[in-house]
Amino acid sequence: MREKSRDAESAMQSSKELKRKKRIKLAIYIAIFVVFQIIVITVFGLVIMKAKAPKLRLSNKIDIQRANSSSPSVDISFVTQLRVKNSNFGPYKFDNTTATFTYGGATVGQVIVPKGKVGLKSTKKINVIVSLSPSQLPNNGDPAGKQYWTPGQKLTLGATAKMTGKVELMWIMKKKKSTNMNCTLIIDVNDHNKLRSLECMS
Repeated sequence: MREKSRDAESAMQSSKELKRKKRIKLAIYIAIFVVFQIIVITVFGLVIMKAKAPKLRLSNKIDIQRANSSSPSVDISFVTQLRVKNSNFGPYKFDNTTATFTYGGATVGQVIVPKGKVGLKSTKKINVIVSLSPSQLPNNGDPAGKQYWTPGQKLTLGATAKMTGKVELMWIMKKKKSTNMNCTLIIDVNDHNKLRSLECMS
């Protein structure tokens, strides 16, 4: 009888020890799962749900043409692209945007970019035609008061724009984000009009 009692007691202890180990394993699994969930939520909040401002840049692919070379007031036009880079995990919807081109502080051209949308983690290329006119320039000492660019002159132009819009995250959150373009380009005014250089501030 004593041996049976000892065997029963030993079996009960073994059963209790087995249950204790199972509870410890379960607690470890739960702790690992909770830590994993915290990591996922943290990454999700810091990376996926963090809205970044897009980047707006002027392309260095510029096809320059002279619209009116017979007049002392040389009008110039060129075809180029504005590029909107969206690095977010959601689309970026932007409003109508005006890009302004200046020379010596005076506005010599503007182009309107209609509102649009850039997909997640992508870049939208927008073709634009820019017309530059020196009509707003000071007379540069010309006694007749004429305003013009002379053939052979190198034009240093500023190109600026501010784009506003919203980043849509997970189809439920919308965050306002804006970006600025600030570029400087140098163009040769001659029979072979071409872009000398283009620099954009980040």
